Amino acid sequence: MARVIKLLAVLCLVVAIAEADFRVKRQDDDGDQEDNIEELCKDRPADEYFRLSTDGDCREVVRCDNAGENGITRLARVRCPTGLYFDVYRQTCDWKTNVKNCDELGKPRKVLPILKTDEPICPEGKLSCGNGECVDKELFCNGKPDCKDESDENACTVELDPNRAPDCDTTQCVLPDCFCSADGTRIPGNIEPQQVPQMITITFNGAINVDNIDLYEDIFNGQRQNPNGCQIRGTYFVSHKYTNYSAVQDLHRKGHEISVFSLTHKDDPNYWTQGTYDDWLAEMAGARLIIERFANITDGSIIGVRAPYLRVGGNKQFEMMADQFFVYDASITASLGRVPIWPYTLYFRMPHKCNGNAHNCPSRSHPVWEMVMNELDRRDDPTFDESLPGCHMVDSCSNIQSGEQFGRLLRHNFNRHYNTNRAPLGLHFHASWLKSKKEYREELIKFIEEMLGRNDVFFVTMLQVIQWMQNPTELNALRDFQEWKEKCDVKGQPYCSLPNACPLTTRELPGETLRLFTCMECPNNYPWILDPTGDGFSTK
Repeated sequence: MARVIKLLAVLCLVVAIAEADFRVKRQDDDGDQEDNIEELCKDRPADEYFRLSTDGDCREVVRCDNAGENGITRLARVRCPTGLYFDVYRQTCDWKTNVKNCDELGKPRKVLPILKTDEPICPEGKLSCGNGECVDKELFCNGKPDCKDESDENACTVELDPNRAPDCDTTQCVLPDCFCSADGTRIPGNIEPQQVPQMITITFNGAINVDNIDLYEDIFNGQRQNPNGCQIRGTYFVSHKYTNYSAVQDLHRKGHEISVFSLTHKDDPNYWTQGTYDDWLAEMAGARLIIERFANITDGSIIGVRAPYLRVGGNKQFEMMADQFFVYDASITASLGRVPIWPYTLYFRMPHKCNGNAHNCPSRSHPVWEMVMNELDRRDDPTFDESLPGCHMVDSCSNIQSGEQFGRLLRHNFNRHYNTNRAPLGLHFHASWLKSKKEYREELIKFIEEMLGRNDVFFVTMLQVIQWMQNPTELNALRDFQEWKEKCDVKGQPYCSLPNACPLTTRELPGETLRLFTCMECPNNYPWILDPTGDGFSTK
């Protein structure tokens, strides 16, 4: 319910807010007011909203608009709909009870380091803090303040981090281990688009259980085959609570890819955005440990991560992933563009702007693949409708109200990829959305079967996309592409027809008894963040 309310609040902001010019007219005796605006807007980002006073009703904020006549800065005013307050920390309208900063004019102003000067301030190898103190360059943006004013940790975005990854260098970045391109649109192996298989990845986020197993069996019924004769596959980003691990075990047996979506799935977005290395380690490596043990997955195939709420954890998340041998992340979105972006490795700098994710994309070099989420074009009639913001999850395309609209979205976005550079098309779902209307499920299956009538479209897992990119193979040779032949056509029965339904508790979730369905032996406790094996807390 809380998630629905948050989404509703954001939707209200998008739909109901209109900006109005809040001009301060230039008059001979009014120069002070203009000077005041210039002072208010000095070093303030154009997209940051703030209050002029705390005396009002907490609904009204302004931002600096530098596009005025004759280059004069003006203030553009925004007012939240009735019943909502403006949260200056999160920069959005929300219900009154959720906004705790009505007594503050704006986001706290952070002291920035002095990184660009005409003449060097500091000796070579050092950079200037905001207060003029010189500190070793490698200490900037390392997660620990080293300047007395802490400014070395305040300019750490992909664009500003002094130790950021270098721009793509195709002479150094060579397949199979590294792939990059200046704008992200280059096809691996420089293959002609007509010879590139159009890969489509269907992914699901969340717990796997009785609520959605029937949906997965309906879509992946074992009868639908890619042009190479192998069954179509999907990727599941599994969260722990309420997951039936015997069902996960069977999905893995059938050749689907199992990845991690966290252990706790905490609903505090800042927990993920600002998570420490140890937080990400406990959440993702802990979730993998649980899946491997209770779904009996022993082949080391759990190599992918998706951040809850797509709240990327910056360099800390990716440092953990590299240390724990996670191969890819699938949480970063790329804004809707004319040509979609191919997945890339993070040895070099991201080829697109950090879109969403609370702007905490990794800035450093990491030996990790990014399975970028290209936004979908949600317009009903792309030849006529005005431009709309893209949507990353299919169920976040809020304008889809019917199966017919959903079908149009699928086919239009397929054509966007197919007729340009054939970058993989990602269709990312929460199962509940596909189950909310029978026509959505029917439309997806209809689309899959229509695509399988062609000889150049393949429904594959995230790992299979990486395997193809590491060894780019033209369409006419794909029937013998060995990496896609593993678990090609699986027959047989589940490992167990009657899993153990273990009723378990843990001290970390007092008062809750949770059932853990597994073909393995029941643990002593319900596995959780400090006790992922369920063996019990160690006491010293």
